[in-house]
Amino acid sequence: MWHTLGVERLGIPKIRVTDGPNGARGAEGEMAPPSVCTPVGVALAATWNPELIQRVGEVLGDETKTKGSHVLLAPTVNIHRGPLAGRNFECYSEDPYLTARMAVAYINGLQSKGVSACIKHFVCNDSEFERTSMSSEVSERALREIYLYPFMVAVAEAKPWTLMSAYNKINGVWASENSYTLRQILKGEWGFDGLVMSDWTGTYTDGPAAGGLDLEMPGPGRWMGENVLKMVQSAQLSEDLIDDKIRRLLRTVARVGAFENPVLQPESSVDDPAHRAVVRQAASEAIVLLKNENNLLPLAPDQYKTIAIIGQNALEPPIMGGGSSRVTPHPVVSPLEAIFERVAEGTEIKYALGASLYRNLPPLNMEFVSFNGQTGMQVEVFDNFDLSGAPAATHLVDRSGLSWSDGFVAPANPHKFSARISATFSAPESGSYTFALTGNGLNRLSFAGRTVIDNWGEAREDPWEQAKQGVQVELNEGQAYAFQIEFAYEGSFPWRGLQINCLPPMPEDPLGEALAAASQADLVILFAGNTAEWESESFDRPDMELPQNQNELINEVLKVNPHTVIVLNTGAPVHMPWIEHVPAMIQAWFGGQEMGNAIADVLFGLVNPSGKLPTTFPVRLQDNPAYLNYPGENGHVHYGEG
Repeated sequence: MWHTLGVERLGIPKIRVTDGPNGARGAEGEMAPPSVCTPVGVALAATWNPELIQRVGEVLGDETKTKGSHVLLAPTVNIHRGPLAGRNFECYSEDPYLTARMAVAYINGLQSKGVSACIKHFVCNDSEFERTSMSSEVSERALREIYLYPFMVAVAEAKPWTLMSAYNKINGVWASENSYTLRQILKGEWGFDGLVMSDWTGTYTDGPAAGGLDLEMPGPGRWMGENVLKMVQSAQLSEDLIDDKIRRLLRTVARVGAFENPVLQPESSVDDPAHRAVVRQAASEAIVLLKNENNLLPLAPDQYKTIAIIGQNALEPPIMGGGSSRVTPHPVVSPLEAIFERVAEGTEIKYALGASLYRNLPPLNMEFVSFNGQTGMQVEVFDNFDLSGAPAATHLVDRSGLSWSDGFVAPANPHKFSARISATFSAPESGSYTFALTGNGLNRLSFAGRTVIDNWGEAREDPWEQAKQGVQVELNEGQAYAFQIEFAYEGSFPWRGLQINCLPPMPEDPLGEALAAASQADLVILFAGNTAEWESESFDRPDMELPQNQNELINEVLKVNPHTVIVLNTGAPVHMPWIEHVPAMIQAWFGGQEMGNAIADVLFGLVNPSGKLPTTFPVRLQDNPAYLNYPGENGHVHYGEG
């Protein structure tokens, strides 16, 4: 899944890759040790500071090594063609020049640590809508001046050691086998001497080998394994072509130092204060001051007796977007905590939710204790489908997302196994908790021997739908509850896992509570925006609106207390119908693990909000140049705007 195959007989070692770009997640996925979480791509671009971004790249190089990896699958340099694209947060800008400058700095920093960058996704993968079937129809001029430009500059100046092809087609030809873009332009005109790998399962025919792809990911190859041997034997592919691919792979192995250090290292976690400092500076410099009437900002620590902090993002900060770029971060300070630390003693802070931003039931967030008293959940793995006999492996985990992959404790047969998860936890408050289990296998949940969720009959076609509903369970504050989960999986999908979801008790009238707090405060700091559930890989947003009832929340708060600062956390533009009535507002993006401190630093004047928008925030969706040519139809999206 995450590494190449070595050839021991020839002394060729494996190399391991890991997802980025805003951290090094590690091969263990959800089970990996924590990693530094940097601001997302659009936030880094908002700094307009290549020197700082190079330092971020250096931090990520160090982090990648702690995960025993040689290649970080980053940076993402696709273009913000339209505001709705699900991965806009991960990409830098709508501007190819700014994107190129950020990419060069990031790659230089990363590769200075002996870690390979993997610049992606080549090319015109500028939205998530039907990304594995859509053909981007683009003119030669637009292709070269806009979409290829960041790649071209990065290859010329930073010389990335690897590159990832895209899922989509380009003018009717799959990106992973497009000889015009891969062989003629990339390897020919630009002289790229690195390795070209596919996106995960991003190959569709037997054409990639001839089209310019060097490595099919993940293994085992569907199209570039035995199939390539047969094509060479039948003279459909030349040995010289295969030799070139081998040289590129061996060159990458040499560049990352794997010949000198051939043993894959175990994954670890290093919470380095120097890394935190760089990430905090990046988060601070990314913040954009959008509005500041009558110099409401910066705030003085002793200026207000009562401050109302409103919004879920103040308590549960959206430090990153969704999808393959997610990491398990080091401990995060919320904006609410950071603001509390900045205000003078005696200042009263009132918090109110205002609006729930959950799209699905959130992950269970409790402190677990195993039945033998150790911290964490006990996980027993069985090499059968029915949990029979003695477990083949037993281990402890400290989080509610579980995965069994080639980087974690895997069963002997990862395509057919079962697991039992058991622990106790204490309810932090009394009330109704909504539980759900999501995953790609059979599962059931019981409390004290009573089954409350039973998904054992058959695996659901869309298991993630389970996280939208759930089962309510009444819990009492301070009481310890024993639970057990049984899981069974049979299949060939490369990801095998389970997520325990739990929505804690929610306020009966969150809007009313927020308005009451706002009306009694001298100042309101209202946090609005999106989360990783709303901006993510795999889907585009349906519109530019803030999710749930946030627009209503903002409008109503402004009515009862116009002395309000808006902190906006998004990775892409949103519609702001209330903007004329807001006296002060900052755009804080998805700012990484230090975002809470960075926001407080800016609000209280410790740091100047020097960020600049790297992408246009249109007043209406219709104002975007690509509006008439998005998302495409009948398998084609025309880049008609230029």
